[in-house]
Amino acid sequence: MESWKWEIENKDYLNKSIERCKRNKIILPTFEQLKKPDTIPDEIKEKLKDIDMQDVHPLNLFRINWRNDPETGGIGDINFLEIPKEITGVKARIIGLVGKFFPTGAHKVGATYGCLIPYLVTGRFNPEYHKAVWPSTGNYCRGGTFNSALLSVHPVAILPEEMSRERFEWLENLGAEVYATPGCESNVKEIYDKCHELEAESDEYFIFNQFDQFGNSVWHYEVTGYTIESLFNQIKSGKQRMSAYVSATGSAGTIGAGDYLRTISPNLKVAATEALQCPTLLMNGYGGHRIEGIGDKHVPWIHNVKNTDAVAAIDDEDTLRVLRLFNEDAGKKVLIEKGVDEETVNKLSYMGISSICNMLASIKLAKYYEFNENDIIFTIFTDSVEMYNSRLKEMNDEFGPYDETQALIDWNSVIKKQSVDYFLELSHVDKKRIHNLKYFTWVEQQGKDVKELDAQWYDEEYWNERFSIAPHWDELIKEFNSKVEN
Repeated sequence: MESWKWEIENKDYLNKSIERCKRNKIILPTFEQLKKPDTIPDEIKEKLKDIDMQDVHPLNLFRINWRNDPETGGIGDINFLEIPKEITGVKARIIGLVGKFFPTGAHKVGATYGCLIPYLVTGRFNPEYHKAVWPSTGNYCRGGTFNSALLSVHPVAILPEEMSRERFEWLENLGAEVYATPGCESNVKEIYDKCHELEAESDEYFIFNQFDQFGNSVWHYEVTGYTIESLFNQIKSGKQRMSAYVSATGSAGTIGAGDYLRTISPNLKVAATEALQCPTLLMNGYGGHRIEGIGDKHVPWIHNVKNTDAVAAIDDEDTLRVLRLFNEDAGKKVLIEKGVDEETVNKLSYMGISSICNMLASIKLAKYYEFNENDIIFTIFTDSVEMYNSRLKEMNDEFGPYDETQALIDWNSVIKKQSVDYFLELSHVDKKRIHNLKYFTWVEQQGKDVKELDAQWYDEEYWNERFSIAPHWDELIKEFNSKVEN
């Protein structure tokens, strides 16, 4: 098993990183600062107000948090959107953290920071030699390319060829070395195959695999988990309780926040959502789908399956129909006529396709468990419609202009009629079945140790040990920064 001491490994590599950060005036934020942005030095917070959120500027590393104020450019309140009952049709409150206001426009930049920084501050990564490879089904390689550019590291983006054109154009504009692999969101093995091909070609290629890098889930455990706890304390009233956390599995980083939330709300329901067209967790299934950004056909190494209580499979057709409903003028008009306030309607563009998937799964969960007005469901709105305008155009070209009749059909048949079909509450045996799927991807294909696979299931300290590493990384970051500044 990999050592979890994370001490200095190569002083030469470490010194090269320190010198590079000195030249580029880069200070690395700690996990604690991203978790609690108020602790970011006032001098940095003031400078951020004059820096565009999407600029490749070193101080934008401090914006890898959930509290960026798009109006002032400073640190503000938590960015979240509550989907009103007029839309959801359920009594429970459904609230999503909004990823639109991260650098790159998606929350995945946090996962890439969590993966890269431990290697940088322990001398495992040589910025003078290594190329940082970001295997992805969408936003992860955006975040990785952004962080690489900030650190003047050569970025390599690997993503499926069927992803939206916006993603490819953004990566190319930032100077990434881009590889488009065969297939769609669910074709993860093809991404792994490309990684192996690059590694065989040259040891310059350093793979930051979000599906097995615990820095991904640690960032969400620390930052996303704590942010949801803070938001809950801010918005709860009366007898309201934190009842559930819903997350598309994807790389299983974001769902790691559920492990944190379980420590403060032991009765919390943690639900994983996936595409019905590729129901890997639901029924060991496979297939292609159009919910961009949630790779599947496997169970990520960093997914603590024992902490997942349910699986909700969402029809990708439903997510695309709601994308049109929320963003076309005719759809917005119908929503307002149905009693949704105009301010909320104008914010529905904060939700991209996988965000809508999370919302629909939250509705399923509320209906399945018969939640009431005292139950609050938290989820993640990972990115916004800005990533998918080409998809809206494609649907208009294929199906014709969106009108009020179609909006009413989508409103009633997708949202109001969202049922508990394809929702599975996991028994102990179900969880073990899902966990066992890791063997075929990670032991047989990717060379992981079966002893560690067993430890993930049987060793009670395995996950606690990994999720408690952030304070140690913060000490290394502080030591690194002190050498950069001297």
